[in-house]
Amino acid sequence: MTGMPGGFGQRLRALRLGAGLSQEELAEAAGVSVRALAYMERGHTTGPQRRTVQALARALGLDPDESHSLEAAAAPGRGRPRLPTGTAPGSAPAAATDPVAAANAGSVVPGILALPQAVGDFTARGDALATLSTLADTPPPTTCPPVVVVTGQPGLGKTAFAVRAAHHLAPRFPDGRLYLDLRAMDPEPVPPREALARLLAVLGVAGQALPQTVEDRAGLFRSLTASRRLLLVLDNAADETRIRPLLPTTGTTLTIVTSRNSLAGLEAVHRVELPLLRREEAVELLTRVIGPDRVTQEPQAARDLADQCAGLPLALRIAGQRLAARPQETLAKLAALLGREERRLDLLQAGDLKVRAAFALSHQQLDDTSRRLLRRCALAAGPDFSPETAALLTGIPLRDTQLGLEELCDRGLLQPHPTTERYRFHDLLRLFAAEQLTADDTPATQTAALDRTTDWMLARARAAALHFDAEHHTTPTGDPDPPTAPTGRDEARSWLEAERDQWLAALHHAHHADTAGWHRQVVDTAEAMHWFSDLTQHWPQWTDVFQHSAHSARALGSPREEATHLNYLAWAHSICAHNPTAALETANRALTTAQACGDRLQTGWALGYGAGALRRLGRTDEAITRLRASAACHHDNPTTQGRLAEVTTLNTLGETLRQHGHADEALQHHLHSLEICRRGIPGLSTHLLAVYRALTLRQLGSDYAALGRWQEAETPLRQALTAFDQADSPARSGPVQLELGRTLRHLNRPDEARTTLTTALHTLTTHHHPLQTEAATELHSLTPGQVHTE
Repeated sequence: MTGMPGGFGQRLRALRLGAGLSQEELAEAAGVSVRALAYMERGHTTGPQRRTVQALARALGLDPDESHSLEAAAAPGRGRPRLPTGTAPGSAPAAATDPVAAANAGSVVPGILALPQAVGDFTARGDALATLSTLADTPPPTTCPPVVVVTGQPGLGKTAFAVRAAHHLAPRFPDGRLYLDLRAMDPEPVPPREALARLLAVLGVAGQALPQTVEDRAGLFRSLTASRRLLLVLDNAADETRIRPLLPTTGTTLTIVTSRNSLAGLEAVHRVELPLLRREEAVELLTRVIGPDRVTQEPQAARDLADQCAGLPLALRIAGQRLAARPQETLAKLAALLGREERRLDLLQAGDLKVRAAFALSHQQLDDTSRRLLRRCALAAGPDFSPETAALLTGIPLRDTQLGLEELCDRGLLQPHPTTERYRFHDLLRLFAAEQLTADDTPATQTAALDRTTDWMLARARAAALHFDAEHHTTPTGDPDPPTAPTGRDEARSWLEAERDQWLAALHHAHHADTAGWHRQVVDTAEAMHWFSDLTQHWPQWTDVFQHSAHSARALGSPREEATHLNYLAWAHSICAHNPTAALETANRALTTAQACGDRLQTGWALGYGAGALRRLGRTDEAITRLRASAACHHDNPTTQGRLAEVTTLNTLGETLRQHGHADEALQHHLHSLEICRRGIPGLSTHLLAVYRALTLRQLGSDYAALGRWQEAETPLRQALTAFDQADSPARSGPVQLELGRTLRHLNRPDEARTTLTTALHTLTTHHHPLQTEAATELHSLTPGQVHTE
């Protein structure tokens, strides 16, 4: 080693050049970064750790003497930590005298970037904690150390979770646990250069040893963390560009990053998205904050509070701390106060903790367009909404709206649907958005947004519903955006179901606008819907639809349309809402209106709907009288509507006679009805004719069953059930399943009967059908192994 330069950096460079190696080649062979090697050669790092020197010696192929000489050159640069005044011998030093030497020696300056205290009443999150524990205990499959990104909407407790996890995992990281708040919600978040300076300072690098550029600081930080086992919490990160320079690239350091933004651009990271607390977890958090005695005394009020806070930990903590500060106040009182939505955000504050303030921090980060999108989406009806609805409410082009909604999801202000392109608010964020709407948009602006949305929604709903019109055999027209219009019945039904809340809200808005133009749209939309309503009898909203349309028809001065829609309403009260009293009153109004304007078709329908209501009220004789009159009205009507009306009336008349003990006469009426279907009804679609034939077959099966002709009952019931299943009409399938199960029981086929009755009970219960009790009784009576004998 004669003539070798004296400093460690100079010696290392001379040895490398003598070996004919580039910095990249030596760094790769020794397992250190090129930047770290460059710092050593330049003298920025004067005393690397012993194992680093040994790795370099091996890569250079040095003999034992040369290795010892290189190690001797590194030793002075490591320094010797000096105990500060007042430190007992044997205790840890507060800091090394030479910050660079302290860094190379592996010490971490205590008291700087220390973990905050963990909250004592931390609740739930067991799965997420287990995920981090696994990462901490499992060697990374690559050289990249694990990085965990914890995301979610404001108030989910991301920081509390990260700190809790860090304390829990602390024993696994003997070289130190560091916490740095990057203050993403500040007007000026902590820049990477400053963040790196603070991180390097805790590792012992400061003053003149601190590099000037972000790149050099990041390189030094990565070099120093490569040989340490640290736990690093980077809280409240703003975006990917600010967080990337702070991430170690080699070694075993575990980094936990929290952010309100998704940080979707970060590569090769583990993601933990904290969910809202389940109700039982929310009650547990309240219990830990206020104590078990008060929750035990008012368990229902505690559950109500959990629901009103919508599982948001921040809201629950505020509610709990408010109660803790008022030990005499009951949980029920606070639950009643929070039950008023207009006051909920006002009440969800305790000291400096405020739900509204947490939301406002994210809101102030948005540009004007994103703010408009967020607040206008509060006008959307239902639990979720589509990009089309959002675009209509904001007046923003659809493509820009789609991008904006995704950005709001990335910021934790909206929640995306997991399988479809739909979005929803957290309940409290919807209230916050509604507040912004009131503050920033005038009533006239809001009305204009709703008018624009209503006009489009009703036009699309009419066009979609016409796919199911029995008398409409061409492709529907009138859609507001033909290129995106639903094509075919399946797409039309999917749209009508997905956007049900939105087009119903549009109908409500149009009705209450109370102008002739809007009333016309209400009537036309309901008229287009009435065939579709027949396939979705389990929807309770049909009473609202036809109540609005009957009122709008009256407002338009159109008695024929009023009679028609009163009949639709009577049907909805009877079949959908199971309210025969309201059905009878409405049918009587329809009868009076139809007779006054001489509409024989609507007169017959009104008689039939009134009869159905009378039958359900137990007034069977009156019902039969009306049904005979209704059939007479329809018998001589050769139109498509007249033929359908006669089939419907004959089926209802037969059913009523059967239930009144006249199954033989009922059978004759139903055979007549089946013959009308067999001959065909001009102008009626094949699909709808199959439905009416199935309705008749169901009645025939029930007639044969009532007559004890069980073998003859099975076939028409199975045919009816197949047709209803093909028509996707579960509200009709349930009663047939019940009748078929009963028939199979009488045919001494108990296993088949039990399977069919189980299906019937599920279908009827799902659709809230009044026959569900009868199905349960039938199933209960069919005990295992039971065989019915005549």
